[in-house]
Amino acid sequence: MSIAALPAPRAGVLRGLSDFLLRRPGAYLALLLVPPLLWLGIIYLGSLFALLTNSFFSVDEFSGTIDYTLTLSSYGQLFQLANLDIVIRTVLMAAAVTLASAALAFPVAYYAARYAKGRMKAVFYLAVMMPLWSSYLVKVYAWKLILAKEGIVSWIADTLGVTVVLDGVLALPVVGGPSLSTSYIGTFLVFTYVWLPYMILPLQASLERVPGNLVEASEDLGAHPAQTFRHVILPLALPGMIAGSIFTFSLTLGDYIIPQIVGGSNLFIGQAVLIQQGTAGNIPLAAAFTVVPVAIMGLYLWGAKRTGAFDAL
Repeated sequence: MSIAALPAPRAGVLRGLSDFLLRRPGAYLALLLVPPLLWLGIIYLGSLFALLTNSFFSVDEFSGTIDYTLTLSSYGQLFQLANLDIVIRTVLMAAAVTLASAALAFPVAYYAARYAKGRMKAVFYLAVMMPLWSSYLVKVYAWKLILAKEGIVSWIADTLGVTVVLDGVLALPVVGGPSLSTSYIGTFLVFTYVWLPYMILPLQASLERVPGNLVEASEDLGAHPAQTFRHVILPLALPGMIAGSIFTFSLTLGDYIIPQIVGGSNLFIGQAVLIQQGTAGNIPLAAAFTVVPVAIMGLYLWGAKRTGAFDAL
């Protein structure tokens, strides 16, 4: 129904409101922002505040109920050897996945930014985005089958006469589990595969903004290609790489499905939160575990902002 067809009083009210908002852009902007800000403030920030509050409570050892007296005992439990090992393992895995994703993404993103044109660029975007269209769980379980003892990796290794040893190799922390499908290496491979597109896209966007005349000037001045890469391309592409690392690092920190399916018995922060709040019923400790990646990412985002990485998002 058009405004002209509305009853006169109602049309007058709408016209008056329209005139009021037109004369006062600030009120119009506030009207647009109030609903999402209320959602953000109440649902998102409110839940984070409730999470932070719960982390300052504790569980009574005798009754098993939550003691609402403010205490730092839950954070003290994080420094117990078993819990500290979970935090360190998760952070190291997130760092390793981020570095591997950057190393794999850079040549792909560089080719797409500097050489792919027209249809080839469309094929590039399709190839990068296509894995994101499939189910997350389907991809994880597919990789579990690929990495299993009966999977294609073991079949290729047997065909080539290669023995894959996962136990007792220099006692490295990346080694563990009876097969790749239940090991640190398998967890690392699946994490890298799943989050790689989140590194490629911002890195490619950052590389596209590198002026071609700077590269040409570096070559004209006699710089070696490695010098051009180190002093021209890499510094200008670094914000995009850091922007991509925000996704790969944070998503690895908080994920619990991949470690649950592929990681075997080696717990990560996400699994610890699930166990503490579900099986153990220790919600304060689960909240304290959750605060760890929030605090880490807060510092990470602060450092990323100082590098200008948000401009590449």
